[in-house]
Amino acid sequence: MIDIIDGALFQRMVIHGSASINTQKQAINDLNVFPVPDGDTGTNMSLTIGTAAAEAKKKPAQSIGQAASINASALLRGARGNSGVILSLLFRGISKALKEKDEADGVVFAAALNEGVSAAYKAVMKPAEGTILTVSRLAAAKAAETAAKQNSVDAVLEAAIKEGHVALANTINQNPVLKKAGVVDAGGKGFLCILQGMLDELRGVPAPEEDNDSLPVKESADFAALTDEEITFTFDTVFIVRKTSNKSIEPFRAYLNSIGDSLVIGEDDEAFKVHVHTDIPGAALSEAQKYGTLELAKIENMRTQYEDMAAGKKPQSTDDLEQIEAELEAQEAKEDENAIAAPEKKFGVVAVSAGDGMASVFKDLGVDGVISGGQTMNPSTEDILREIARTPAEVVFVLPNNKNIIMAAQQCVGLIEGKEIVVVPTRTVPQGISAMLVLDPEADTEANAAAMEEARKNVRTSEITYAARDSDFDGFEIHEGDYMALADGQLFGTDRAIGSLLERLAQADSQQSAEFISIFYGEDVTEEQAGEALAIFQKQCPNAEITLLSGGQPVYYYMISAE
Repeated sequence: MIDIIDGALFQRMVIHGSASINTQKQAINDLNVFPVPDGDTGTNMSLTIGTAAAEAKKKPAQSIGQAASINASALLRGARGNSGVILSLLFRGISKALKEKDEADGVVFAAALNEGVSAAYKAVMKPAEGTILTVSRLAAAKAAETAAKQNSVDAVLEAAIKEGHVALANTINQNPVLKKAGVVDAGGKGFLCILQGMLDELRGVPAPEEDNDSLPVKESADFAALTDEEITFTFDTVFIVRKTSNKSIEPFRAYLNSIGDSLVIGEDDEAFKVHVHTDIPGAALSEAQKYGTLELAKIENMRTQYEDMAAGKKPQSTDDLEQIEAELEAQEAKEDENAIAAPEKKFGVVAVSAGDGMASVFKDLGVDGVISGGQTMNPSTEDILREIARTPAEVVFVLPNNKNIIMAAQQCVGLIEGKEIVVVPTRTVPQGISAMLVLDPEADTEANAAAMEEARKNVRTSEITYAARDSDFDGFEIHEGDYMALADGQLFGTDRAIGSLLERLAQADSQQSAEFISIFYGEDVTEEQAGEALAIFQKQCPNAEITLLSGGQPVYYYMISAE
């Protein structure tokens, strides 16, 4: 048991705490409904302490006072969202209590936790119970009580975490929004996750699995059960102002409180950081410039974020700006590419396929363009048309390779002047591969179309997937978790063991009469498992030439073609 910590150990504890919450940030996001249901608490807290962890790695400290000061400064500038700002304030108070100290024992560390709670409560204009504030306050109080009996940082942290979990479990009863959604407070859970990581570092053990599985609450919030009435103000507004004078910011605090809520202000000697929910973010930013120079601002619409969460979508954030800009640039590039490519040859081919391995097979066979798609992710007519336009050929054959994509492909016929579009109605990827193999650059269009059609008809395709839920398929009862084998789109059989299903498929007439069998294994199948499947077919089909290929396809564990 470690009783006293120095600066270097404190920094390692912060780094470990950052790693711990990073692994659980999505689980914490799924709990996030208060103060607004925007599903980003885990991300915000993870990114916030992540800045401190990064700074700790760059600036090693010897004394705990120096380490805490580096930590608090990084957190203030890296704080994101309401929960991130409160987290930064908790550590700001800890830093204040540890100032000029070389090391900390249990009594000092417990006092620092309580100083952090005090700093956080002072900064929040309207503290609400059932939040990270409640959890941190009760945890810190227990830490002080324990320190008086056992002067050890290890013991203090352990007691704080245990009491914190009791407080966390009760947040569902303290906050009506949490009670309505059936979850505990996301910020409180995030704070305890960080403390647990810090304790783990002391004890030399890895971060634990998800905590509180036994709590009588949901694993994620029912965002659809909430309404946007929970959101009083629209814009989540965060900004940093660098001070240019010693002017008190208390009048500014009062002003912000008059135009919004969820106000938190973190301050040090050089700057202050504001988090506020308001309908007039521009007014808040303008007023802020009376107190210093605006350094950074982030404004997000919480109503649209809530709507995304209620619809089961990922809410957009300013953190997504780089990705959005990249997507816009890519879209512009695509628009440029929409110009019809001048023909450089007689025939070209566009194929639809999912999985890098399958795409490579088609490319190796001479396909000009591969469109990512297949079962559960059907490309649109526009997607197919765009790839046809880019193909530098007079005649473009399209291989849909899925029965649900054939119609979208057929809509492309006649839409590009100067290009003849021929859709070969391939229903599976193996059919598409066989059709591609018979394409003859020297033959005419009609002869090639007939040959490709004949080739696809001669392919028998078997596929193995899984049942995501109980259902009825072709009159057969399917149970969640079953492996399902399809033969040319019809249910062949189900089994709880994939090996048994593969053996039954290998014994089927289509495989027994085949000269050539190709087995494409998917993204969820290891090379070892694929080798076992190959061995089954080699044993059951001794007269066939059998090839094993990595298809990398989703959804289907195996696609098997027999000719």
